[in-house]
Amino acid sequence: MDHDAVVRQKMTERYLLNELDSDARDRFEEHYFDCPECAQDVRMGALFVEQTKSVLAEQREVAMAPAAPQPAIPRSSGLSALFRPAVAIPVFALLLAIVAYQNLVTYPQLHQAANHPQVLPWTAVNVGTYGANTPTITTSRGKGFLLFVRIPPEAGFSSYSAELVNPAGKVEWSLTIAVIASQDQYPVAVPGADRTSGTYILVVRGTTTTGQQKDLGRTSFDLQIQN
Repeated sequence: MDHDAVVRQKMTERYLLNELDSDARDRFEEHYFDCPECAQDVRMGALFVEQTKSVLAEQREVAMAPAAPQPAIPRSSGLSALFRPAVAIPVFALLLAIVAYQNLVTYPQLHQAANHPQVLPWTAVNVGTYGANTPTITTSRGKGFLLFVRIPPEAGFSSYSAELVNPAGKVEWSLTIAVIASQDQYPVAVPGADRTSGTYILVVRGTTTTGQQKDLGRTSFDLQIQN
C-alpha cells in the first residue's frame, strides 16, 4: 500500500474507528508494520483514545442532564465523537499538556537518575541466629535504600522469600531470592515510596524444591524519613 494513498484516504483514522473492511484493514496493517510514520500515528491515536475515555465519560454525564425534548437524531459511535472539534480540541490540549510534562520534567529526571551514580542509604540486617539488633536507616521521603540481608545457610532450600511489613502491620511487598551456595548475605534494593518513619520488619522464609516453606526468622530496622 502506498503511503501517499494512506494519507489521502485517511486510513489511520478509519483504522482506529474500525471503518475499514477486512481486506483494507489487512493491507493497512501490512503497511504500518513497515512504515515508522504510520506506526507512530497509530500508537498516538490509540493513546489519544485511551486518554480521552474519562473526558468523554464526564461529557456524557453532562449531556444526559434533563432537557427539552428534541427530534431523534441518529447517534454516531462514541469513538467517532473523539474527532469532532468540540471534543477533540480540549482533549488534544490535555494530551499535549501531559506529553509536555513528561518530556520536560518526568523523562529528564528519570534519565538523570539512571545515568548518574548514587550513594544510597544502607544497613545490614540479621535473620535468625545472626542476632536481633535494630539498625537505623535515614533517607529522604520517596527515596529508596539498600538492605544487606544476612540469612543463616541451611541445606534443603532452593529459594528464600522476604516480606517487608510497615509500621502499620501491612505487607508492602514480597521478594523471591534464589539461594546461592556458600553465600549468607543478599543485597536487596528497596524501591522508593511514600513511607513514614517507624520500625519495619523483614520476614524471611525458606522454600524447598518440593514447594514446602519454613519460617527462618524475622528482623527489624528503624526508618527515619527526612523531609
